[in-house]
Amino acid sequence: MEAWIVIGLLVAVVIAYATEKISVDLVALSLLCLLVLTGVLPVDRAFAGFGDRVIIMLAAIFIIGAALRESGVLDALCGLLARRLGGQPILLSAVLMGAVGFLSAFMNNTTITAVFVGPVIGLARRLRFSPSRLLMPLAFASILGGTCTLIGTSTNVAVSGVIKRMGMEPLRMFEFTPVGLVILVAGIAYMALFGTRMLAGRRGTETSEDAIREYLSEVVVLAHSPLIGQEAFASDFSAMEFQVLQIRRGHQQLPAERHLRFEEGDVVLVAGKVEHLIKVKKIEGIDILEDAHLRDSGIDVREALVAEVVLTQRSPLVGRSLRASRFRQRSGLSVLALMRGDRSLMRHMADEKLQAGDLLLLQGPKERFHDFEASGEMVLITQHRFSAESQRRGFFLLGAFALAVLASSLGWLPDTVAFVLVAMLAVFTRCITLENAYQNIDWRLLILIGGMLAFGEAMKSSGAAIMVADAITTLMQPLGVFAVFASFCVLTVILTQPMSNAAAALVVLPVAMQSAATMGASARSFAIGVMLSASVSVLTPFEPSCILVYGPGKYRFSDFLKVGGGLTIITLIIILTIVPLLWPLK
Repeated sequence: MEAWIVIGLLVAVVIAYATEKISVDLVALSLLCLLVLTGVLPVDRAFAGFGDRVIIMLAAIFIIGAALRESGVLDALCGLLARRLGGQPILLSAVLMGAVGFLSAFMNNTTITAVFVGPVIGLARRLRFSPSRLLMPLAFASILGGTCTLIGTSTNVAVSGVIKRMGMEPLRMFEFTPVGLVILVAGIAYMALFGTRMLAGRRGTETSEDAIREYLSEVVVLAHSPLIGQEAFASDFSAMEFQVLQIRRGHQQLPAERHLRFEEGDVVLVAGKVEHLIKVKKIEGIDILEDAHLRDSGIDVREALVAEVVLTQRSPLVGRSLRASRFRQRSGLSVLALMRGDRSLMRHMADEKLQAGDLLLLQGPKERFHDFEASGEMVLITQHRFSAESQRRGFFLLGAFALAVLASSLGWLPDTVAFVLVAMLAVFTRCITLENAYQNIDWRLLILIGGMLAFGEAMKSSGAAIMVADAITTLMQPLGVFAVFASFCVLTVILTQPMSNAAAALVVLPVAMQSAATMGASARSFAIGVMLSASVSVLTPFEPSCILVYGPGKYRFSDFLKVGGGLTIITLIIILTIVPLLWPLK
């Protein structure tokens, strides 16, 4: 009965993670409570995963990555790279992917992507071609680079923790580096030879410095404005290169029609480029709606900073509207315009539910931008300025981090102790404040991993893993051990599309390792295959790194299917070929 209970919970968990109707951390905690209430696990074993060394190690790595970003050392390295690169898009993307992949082997891939987005966009504009040709390669390189070392992704660290709980030797720092390097090099070659060309053929990505993102914004027609009485399609808006989408007059929503004339107080929904929207602030007779609200409140916006930002998955704005979240009151920033991918959003901005990856044009005090970026809620698409002292401390921390990687890989220090010491050093050297250190830990991911570590133990102790493994091996074993191994790798790749990488790996792993044991195969080979398959999620834009470039690159969902589909097949072939060679299945 316990086995069937756990199997039922497994199905429920997969559905919950895939649909994302409930936050993944709440799903994990609910799962643990149900395991205790049904008697499958005692309470001490159910919550023991949160005390696992994996959780502490990941928390330390999150802090180190955030400190390196805040100190400006990653921006300095990125700026140096940008100055050294040439103007050929293919060569540029290859060198960029190599550099990003190397950094991502030792740091969180989302952090690396966030740091590089702004400089890469600036570089593309200077070289007069579309940023879309570089941003997708950037995101893919950060993901593939994570397959090179143990600390490259949280998935690798979590799988190592499961392996150790199963009584096996945990994964070493560079144990799977050879296969990871092959994956990274193959990814660079694929994107340089094919992916960049496919992106170059996209509509709407003209290689011109003026092909800049068009935002949705709301402009109010003031008293005595020359727009009053003008027709919507033959007005000064056209001269200012704006597209009129909709007009709100009082409580009426009026579609933009050719002969509709503007009146005083009309709120006009327009699509326009950033530089044109900023010029609106200086034109008499019209004003951006948010600016008008702030001036009515007596706030001086003349010295405020205007900047583009991308919302991250960690932002509390995701899934909520600006009005419902009271964003202006909470943040001290006003939203001048909004953009999502390559689409204009035909609704009142304040009522539009925001998504991770949305681009916002914000206005407000510079320190407020810094506060929100430091907390991981948003990423500024601008070049950052850091003091020489801050960067000096950052390079010192980078050296300490490299030493910790060396010490842990050679066995001089336990890896958890080594990275915790560097995280503490980051706080002591003021590379990051203690408050921001805690804010930059992805608590949802840690709760997910802690919960799934306990669930893996429940799968084993209840006999559920044996039941599921027997069913799979009975079906696939006639085709051979390799066919069973390949089926688990393909299943993991499929599950990483609707689920997080770590969740997909931790769901499949207990069953895969049990299947290996049932057939007398190497459980370690199966574990590494599942881990690497979970770490190459490039088929859809749901991976956090891909979300960060989705809006700035003006991509469509189909772009990821087209470009990422080929790369996914290539990486899967590499995993199925090399893993059995390095870790024999028998």
